[in-house]
Formats: sequence, structure tokens, C-alpha cells
Amino acid sequence: MKLAFFLIAWFAAWSGMGQDYTTFQKHLSSLHELSTISDSAQKALKYKVLLKRLIAEEQIPLRVKDSVAFFYYGKATSVEWMGDFNGWGYKADFDNRGQQVPGTDLWILKASFPTDARLDYKIVVDKKKWILDPYNPYQQWSGVGGGSPNSELRMPDYQYDPVHMVRENIPKGKVIQDILYNSKLLSYQITYSVYLPPAAIEGKYPVVYITDGYEYLHPQLGNLPTVLDNLIADNKIVPVIAVFIDHREPANRTNNRRMTELVMNPLYLQFFVEEFIPFIENSYPIIKEAKSRAILGASVGGLNATYFAFSRPDIFGNVGIQSPSFWTRPQIYSLCDSPDGSNIKISMTSGLINDTSDSGKKMIGILENNSCTYRYREVNEGHSWGNWKNLEDDILIDFFAPKQ
Repeated sequence: MKLAFFLIAWFAAWSGMGQDYTTFQKHLSSLHELSTISDSAQKALKYKVLLKRLIAEEQIPLRVKDSVAFFYYGKATSVEWMGDFNGWGYKADFDNRGQQVPGTDLWILKASFPTDARLDYKIVVDKKKWILDPYNPYQQWSGVGGGSPNSELRMPDYQYDPVHMVRENIPKGKVIQDILYNSKLLSYQITYSVYLPPAAIEGKYPVVYITDGYEYLHPQLGNLPTVLDNLIADNKIVPVIAVFIDHREPANRTNNRRMTELVMNPLYLQFFVEEFIPFIENSYPIIKEAKSRAILGASVGGLNATYFAFSRPDIFGNVGIQSPSFWTRPQIYSLCDSPDGSNIKISMTSGLINDTSDSGKKMIGILENNSCTYRYREVNEGHSWGNWKNLEDDILIDFFAPKQ
């Protein structure tokens, strides 16, 4: 009964707010009715009907202001919610255990998040069965090498970025996918893809090199070609060529070499500077200047981008750093603590919920001490492609906005 009374009080609080909560008032009345039913079978049936109503109105998870209630209906001995909010199980200070409504198969978890938060999650039934939220239509794909979907919590003030919507009435760039390159330095083949801007113009283009390129290309993950098309069409950036590097072994896509290549690997930097960049920039109409060249990456890719730019500021004049895993290689801080990087334009982002904001702020302090040019953005999200993709346009505009 305790849980039912909690929900009644919660709905009652919502009804006094300035917004239109007609839908919630209906649920409030239902909960008042349910709390008075003594017959357990009838009560279970009524809760099921209420749940169906919430599903039909797309109100699961149920969110108002900074409050949220997750629901699961089914036979279980335990139900938990794992996600960005508890570091996918690594943060014990968040109580992720659902409470069962007595006499029913309904489980509820209540929580509070910033009103503009966006978080990935899954439901765990009986400690072992990980499932998507069957009542939530929103999903965000995540993971390395294509990944898989998670359910997505969108709090009331979260805004989906329309830059990711495919627009039929604008020119589209061309993506040449899965090109093989034989590296003498690395002694193996790599795969890459190239985005060429629409309506080729006379002259040459700036370029952005992107690690974890398969993921940044993927429409369910980074979706970057669509972002580039829209930004170019809206004249928010100049036309740019993008090179996406895939770290998966071409002959065995399950072997992802990113944890070797992207962790401050001097051989990989040498390969990039001495082999790959000269090859690419002799193959396409690219401006061969550091100020027109960017490196972009997320997680360990953000670490790698920082390492590349501060090791070779003569090559990389722009660096996009998303949720950087600086903690894996703390020596990155001393590398960046140098006036040599003062000419690099830096655009860094992080989530505030179990992401990399602490290490990001530490790096910002170092950049400020060395008079570096930077932009730093934080969002109420976790370590997720949902976070990274919605900030791609900001980074690209930082680097490639048309000159006024």
C-alpha cells in the first residue's frame, strides 16, 4: 500500500503545477480508486488496465518535471533498472531496485533526474534477463562495432536535435564506403570511408578525420553524413570532406583494434601522419594546412584525438573531443600542459551523469593555463552515442563555420 500512496501523492503534486496535467489527473483518480480495493484479483486487474492506458498515451516512463517512474509488468522475483544513471551497475549509490505493488505483477522504480536529461537504460528481470523496456517506444543504439539498442529515457525538457533528420529537399553528399588501405607501418590492412560534400565546387576543401568511423557513420549511432548534409545545406559550415576510419579488422569484423590503436599509440600516430594523411590528401581535393584539418573522436577516440593534436599541432589545427577517456592514460595531461598547443582550436564535450566531466574540467584548467582556444559543453547525459551525436553539429560549426 505504501507504493500506491506514494504515487497518489506524486500525481497530486503534479496537478497543482501551471502546465496542463489533464492526463495525469485521470491517472490520479485511478490510483485513488485502486488504493481502496481490498480484493487482490480485482486490484491486479485494475492496475493492468491503468498500465495499458499509460502505454497507449506513451506515458512510460512517466515523467513530470524532474521526477520519473519506470514500470514493468510481469512475473518476477526481482526487477532492476540498469543504465547511464547507475553507470550500468558500477555505481552503488543509485538504488535501481524496483518495488512490487503488493498483490500484482506490477513493478515500479521512482527516481529524479535533471529536467533535460537523456539516458540509456535496460530492465533486468530476475538478475539475468536484460530486456528493452517493452512500453517505451524510444531507443538509442549504443556499443562498439554497431552495438545494439537500449531504451531511452527523455525527460520533459530534453530536445531532440532535428539536425539528425533526413531532409528530402536538400542536396546530399556521397559516401564511398569500405575502402581498403595497406599500411606498411602497421603491417596490416585498414578500412575507411569518405564523405564527399554535395555539388562539388571549384577549389579544395577542409577535412575532418574521424576515429570509430563505422560508428560515426552508422545511422543509429553517430549518423554524421546526415548532420553534414544538413549543416552544409543551411550554410552553418562550409563544404567539408570527412574521412571515417574503421578499427575493425577487415577480414574479421569481430576483432576491433581500437583499444590498441587509440590509446596514445605512437606507431598509430606515425601511420596517420606519414602514410594515411598524405595518401588521402593526394587522392581528394583537400586543403593541406593544419588550420583546415580536424581530428574527431569519442571515448578513447577522444583521448586519441587529443594525443594526435597536441603531439603534432603542425598537422592538426582542430581537435574534437567527446567524453574523452583521459583516465586510461593520465600522461595526456602533462602532454597538453604546454604552450605548443596554443594554436589548436579545441571543441570538447562531456555528459554530466557518470561520464567524463571531472577529467574534462581538469583538462580545461590546463588549456586555460596555456592560453588555448577552446569550447567546452556539458549535457545531462551519460557515456552514450545519444550524447555524442547531438553535439556533433556544435563541434563542426566550431571548426568550419563560414567566415563572416
